[in-house]
Amino acid sequence: MKLRFITNVLLSVFFQSAFSQTNEASEKRIQQLLNKMTLEEKVGMLHGNSKFYTTGIEHLGIPEWALSDGPHGVRAEMNRHDWKYTGQTDDYSTCFPPGTAMAASWNLELAKQRGIVLGEEARFRKKDVLLGPGINIIRTPLCGRNFEYLSEDPFLISQLSISYIKALQTKDVAACVKHFVANNQEQNRFVVDVTMSERALREIYLPGFKSSVVDAGALGVMGAYNKFRGEYCTENDYLSRTILRKEFNFKGVYMSDWDAVHSTEKAALAGLDLEMGTEKENYNDWYFADPLIKAVQEGRIKESVVNEKAANILRVMIKTKVLDSKTRQTGSINTKEHQQAAYRSAVEAIVLLKNENVLPLNMRALKSIAVIGDNAVRKHSSGGFSSEIKALYEVTPLDAITEKYGKSMQVNFAQGYEKQSHVVERSSDGQLNTDKIDLKLIEEAVAQAKKSDAAIIFAGLNHDFDSESFDRLHMHLPYGQEKLIEEVAKVNPKTIVVIIAGSPLELANVASRVPALVWGWYGGMEAGNAVIDVLSGKEFPSGKLPFTIPVSLSQSPAHALGTYPGHDLKVNYDEDILVGYRWFDTKGIEPQYSFGYGMSYTSFEISNVDADKKIYNINDEIIVKFDIKNTGKSDGAEVVQLYAGQTNPSVLRPLKELKAFDKIFLKSGEQKKGMLKLKVKDLAFYDEKTADWKIEKDQFVLYTGTSVKNILSTIKITVH
Repeated sequence: MKLRFITNVLLSVFFQSAFSQTNEASEKRIQQLLNKMTLEEKVGMLHGNSKFYTTGIEHLGIPEWALSDGPHGVRAEMNRHDWKYTGQTDDYSTCFPPGTAMAASWNLELAKQRGIVLGEEARFRKKDVLLGPGINIIRTPLCGRNFEYLSEDPFLISQLSISYIKALQTKDVAACVKHFVANNQEQNRFVVDVTMSERALREIYLPGFKSSVVDAGALGVMGAYNKFRGEYCTENDYLSRTILRKEFNFKGVYMSDWDAVHSTEKAALAGLDLEMGTEKENYNDWYFADPLIKAVQEGRIKESVVNEKAANILRVMIKTKVLDSKTRQTGSINTKEHQQAAYRSAVEAIVLLKNENVLPLNMRALKSIAVIGDNAVRKHSSGGFSSEIKALYEVTPLDAITEKYGKSMQVNFAQGYEKQSHVVERSSDGQLNTDKIDLKLIEEAVAQAKKSDAAIIFAGLNHDFDSESFDRLHMHLPYGQEKLIEEVAKVNPKTIVVIIAGSPLELANVASRVPALVWGWYGGMEAGNAVIDVLSGKEFPSGKLPFTIPVSLSQSPAHALGTYPGHDLKVNYDEDILVGYRWFDTKGIEPQYSFGYGMSYTSFEISNVDADKKIYNINDEIIVKFDIKNTGKSDGAEVVQLYAGQTNPSVLRPLKELKAFDKIFLKSGEQKKGMLKLKVKDLAFYDEKTADWKIEKDQFVLYTGTSVKNILSTIKITVH
């Protein structure tokens, strides 16, 4: 035992020494390259020379730097100087379900697989930086980019981001986590000034970014469009110098979103490294182009500031082997393994919200089935603006059910409702003509449902609603879908509704009318296969909601307090730390579906839940052990969630907060022992008086459950 300990110590010392030597060699190499550059060459690296590239320095062996959109797939090739696609036939890629679906899986291994696949495909496409993941907090159900983001909970965001980023960067591709910080609405996103308490910033809006940088080692961070406390994020010294560089010890590239830079000197001195954009046709006119050279020549900015920025870019290039192409990974694209990873991600994201003994469908017993709704045939991968993917293929639900069961049963399709608009057709006030009820289409759907053994309605949204650049106007189902569902359910008692969307919707009327309700998300290229396999029982549902679904918009904190979208281009986060389930739980408000909720085709029993101690000190780790058994007749998976709350805090604290989780797969009748861990330090709150994290001597409660509402065990512990 002693020999093994000595060996481990020696190995640790060896690797630390080797790491240190590697860093020293890299920094020396960076300095040598900078010494050989002119001011103009260094500045040329700090701004785009086209939509997605920066200038290389050929005589020093520094190539152009290639960036690409791609939080859930590598975007198709675009022209260098406009937003039109090149029309190539070799830029198809694997398309995963977007961010909220990734979070709904609660599976860190799937996040890791996604990172590996996207890294391999980015390298195959000769990309150096992948712009993602997007990890902004889902603050309002209306935010147009909710579908890209992950969750309303910072801990869930952090854990998924760590797995994704670490895996991606093993493929010699830099992740660029976005949007730093407080880009929680698209309305007025270019100019809105966000104000929040320091505590809300530290407890809710920063943890995902901190974990991405400190724990995952993200090599890139993208500044948001909006202002934060009066200053644009790209020229906000507190965000970039104090927090990102000093506190997080970030050594990578802090870059702008496209056209998010508003100054030369202020942005440069605040620590922004790279300006990307679209508006100015002459790239030399950009803030970090000729104006930056002039500022240095006139003595307003020291050349050392330019050197710092160029060094940050070179450091990331070296870490991802951009300057060492012979040893760099070449990648692969559209392999069977990639497609299987996309399929698993889609399957495990699906959330079963309601089931009155209807699902899974016994496909052998059905002679006919009605498939209804525009979302049964609509492809979604190519929508959403910057997140749009040119997928190698995309299987729709109608495609899947026809292919799998079309020979054994009659598949009766009806449009049901029709998409009545497109994002470019929005009027000046942002209104969409989406409430028109087409009675003829409803009649056709009712006729098909009446003559079928079961009916599946694929309802929800599309990328006219879930999209970058604008927020939704309400939480209602558009296109008269509630009327459609009501009429179909009247004639077919086996009516199943599948919601395709990336943001919360009002579902009370729907849930009261049908025996089965499923949240299917935008499922990527394997969407149809995944949802039909879950409905048929070939796969089991195991997803859990990564956000709260309110009964109505007025329940949501930002709307209950009237702070969305702000006033006079300013928005104050008056709900403070009570975002998402923290608000509902602490205020005793009953949502439609709670955070972490999701049903299964089987049942589970969680027992013998206990902590390893009753009294803990500040440096201790808390270990909660339990037994879990699949007590049903089919295989399944349960996400065991551990929440914590303080009994007598000196400041307002949420009733409970997510601190650990584990997704456990069990065959029918199988039993396993589980374990969840958290550090006592994770129970701290941010104390604004001392500007530091604080743990009070108090009693805490550990809640073990399968959602924030469905708590199965409580354990009281004391922290000294």
